[in-house]
Amino acid sequence: MASIRYRSKKWQARVSRKGQQSLVKTFRTKEDAERWARSIEVEWDKGTYTNLHQVQKTIFGELIERYIREVTPTMRGAKEDTIRLKAILRRPITKVNLLLLNSSRIAQYRDERLKEVLPATVIRELAYFSSIINHARREWGINIPNPVLLVRKPPSPPGRNRILSKDEELQLLEASKAKANRNIYTYPFIVLALETAMRRGELLGLRWEHINFSKQTAHLPLTKNGESRIVPLSKKALETLQALPRSIDGRVLPVNFAALENNFKRARIRANIKDLRIHDLRHSAITRLAEKLPNLLELSAVTGHKQLTMLKRYYHPNPEMLAQKLG
Repeated sequence: MASIRYRSKKWQARVSRKGQQSLVKTFRTKEDAERWARSIEVEWDKGTYTNLHQVQKTIFGELIERYIREVTPTMRGAKEDTIRLKAILRRPITKVNLLLLNSSRIAQYRDERLKEVLPATVIRELAYFSSIINHARREWGINIPNPVLLVRKPPSPPGRNRILSKDEELQLLEASKAKANRNIYTYPFIVLALETAMRRGELLGLRWEHINFSKQTAHLPLTKNGESRIVPLSKKALETLQALPRSIDGRVLPVNFAALENNFKRARIRANIKDLRIHDLRHSAITRLAEKLPNLLELSAVTGHKQLTMLKRYYHPNPEMLAQKLG
């Protein structure tokens, strides 16, 4: 509610509401004070009010730091998101006052980053900016416009179609078993990735209590899409699991992402294989599974894709086999 009073030869307007910070402003005339008070109440009703005092004393980096403290820990990719956001905190844009954080500044950041990193990285960072600003608007009462919405995103890079050939698979597996490869879990990781089409995080999070050897399945309690999934295990996958030593912490593959990445890279270089990433193993596995499971619904049940349009990015049926089916 608003109250108007005459004080020290001026008219003072005070607007108060539960859950909002009281606002006070002084005017020369009573009409101006009433007009201002009504405008504030209308903006509060619409949810469009911007607390300029709070915005004026806040820089973008402070929003990011608060987001890291309060929001990121609740997210599934908390560790990776925190690393990326802390890296962004070293950028000059985080020193910009929120009042000056406009689409021009965001576009300038985009162009500078495109000279340093791939478009996919820039797209992800702009998505971080948008999420942080939207959260501040919804939850923290910092009702500034979201300038990211006005900025053109870089063109999305085409999806990768890198498929591991059978010869490359043999070379990679042999290289991953070499003594020079310091981690014994690199070889079983590659085998399981190719046999199950599981994501990297799903494999690294797999625990022995999730494995049912009699039913030949692995239960994934939580996956990327937020749902659980049961993955069928081939005979080769079962044999690989049975040959593994049992870790005291219960994990099937007790190795962190950084160690896995380094050892995978060493094996790839030793095998003299060009342009191969860990995620390409899943791509290759899904392509092979598609030959055994031509029904996309069955294939999606194994891979965990909720949308068939996403699965089509990985689905590369053999044209010769399709031709044979046509007769």
